[in-house]
Amino acid sequence: MLLQLQTPAPKLSAPLLASRKAALGQFMTPLRVARFMASLFSSNATETCRLLDAGAGQGALSCAFLDRWKEGGLAFERVETSAYEIDPKMCVRLQTNLGHYTGHPGMQTQVIAGEFIDHAVRLICLGKRPFTHAILNPPYKKIGSHSPHRLALRHVGIETVNLYSGFVALAVALLAPKGQLVAIIPRSFCNGPYYKPFREFIFSRTALCHMHLFDSRDKAFKEESVLQENIIIRLERGGEQGDVTVSTSTDDSLHDYVTHSYPFCEIVRPGAPERFIHVPTSPGADALEVSDAARFTLAELDIEVSTGPVVDFRLREFLKDMPAPGAVPLLYPGHFSGSILEWPKLGFKKSNAIVNNAATRKWLYPNGFYTVVRRFSSKEEKRRIVARVVSPEHFPGVAALGFENHLNVFHRNKQGLPEPLTHGLAVYLNSSVVDANFRRFNGHTQVNATDLRAMKFPSRDVLIALGHWAMAQEKLTQAMVDTRVESLLQWVADAPTHLIHFNGVRFLGPYSL
Repeated sequence: MLLQLQTPAPKLSAPLLASRKAALGQFMTPLRVARFMASLFSSNATETCRLLDAGAGQGALSCAFLDRWKEGGLAFERVETSAYEIDPKMCVRLQTNLGHYTGHPGMQTQVIAGEFIDHAVRLICLGKRPFTHAILNPPYKKIGSHSPHRLALRHVGIETVNLYSGFVALAVALLAPKGQLVAIIPRSFCNGPYYKPFREFIFSRTALCHMHLFDSRDKAFKEESVLQENIIIRLERGGEQGDVTVSTSTDDSLHDYVTHSYPFCEIVRPGAPERFIHVPTSPGADALEVSDAARFTLAELDIEVSTGPVVDFRLREFLKDMPAPGAVPLLYPGHFSGSILEWPKLGFKKSNAIVNNAATRKWLYPNGFYTVVRRFSSKEEKRRIVARVVSPEHFPGVAALGFENHLNVFHRNKQGLPEPLTHGLAVYLNSSVVDANFRRFNGHTQVNATDLRAMKFPSRDVLIALGHWAMAQEKLTQAMVDTRVESLLQWVADAPTHLIHFNGVRFLGPYSL
């Protein structure tokens, strides 16, 4: 319906019930973020702008875009806005807020109450690409593999696991050639296997022009309790891929706004099958990416990493609060406090042991040396990767171990690794240089096995040498770890390719495995 309302200025801060927002996956856009997003559109020769705002909420994004046009920031003669919103109560506010603009010459606003996905799929099936611009803060909510939303998206060739990426993909599909999209979305799409089809969909249809990161996760959306790290992207439909602008600021005040330009090959590595999106935040070269010292994958090192196989709720009948006859240790992230393994843990909310029998044996590993990395870090933790060593000395006389699903486990064929290798892996993974590299493509609190497989490591012999050094120390500090890893990487890069020694350990140089 077309709105012909004369109303006061938009009011975009009306409170909403948290339960209702969660049910719809809604997170309202702060005004300063909306204005910044509107500022990212480049002016072009389009006479009539046809703007899409999918999941419009109260209309903060549309209003910010229309304000910029009214102030002369965009050279269109007309702007036709189509704002989609599924929540009837929100639609009333959206109509009121957009109605403020209907008296302006050349401006037309349309609120479409209902499901955006269904309407967009029908337009795409009809071959329609009606929009020249799109501005989005889409809903964030997982969608099941057999849900109506997932099936509708598959009907138009979109495979994804969340509403936010589905909305962005549909908006891209609805853009005319050279159409522009600006969206604020969780950074989780930048890596991981679940979003690979979405990344390929985007790269095959658009040019990535701009990315903006807020350094503090909890300030830009401080009223919404958003845990995901968010990123603002600008895409151009059918554009020629060139350099990518990457900007950062601490929060939505933009008081410390910084921008740099990078070749696309530094954002998405050529030939990388996962097509992870790296987000450099400074023009300096990443220490690991320019070093030949860390150039091996885990597969090349004959090391595997897997998610802990014990899913506790599926094996609930076999869990024990404390050690018991016939049971073996079950390890959770909560058993690791700093550098200490505390097991069994008194007063622990989880189980300390699991029965070792025919029903559970396939989920257990033999007692041995393992490196473990917890899959989830706290929101503002200093390091994203936290690695620890599990030793059979912790569990004398025990035949097997259970690793719970919130741990990643480094192993070989579900067997332990050599002791020095486990210590070397832990020290390397806990270093600041590795953390900085990891954060370039991982923007959320999860550290998945897929992410760890995508990383580069020094040679197996170098990791073993690093492990021998770590085992000789009474206590390791972060400064010691960082200094040792950085100097070792530099030493390996400078070393000859023949047989060499380091700290009394004989191993091959960096170009031999």
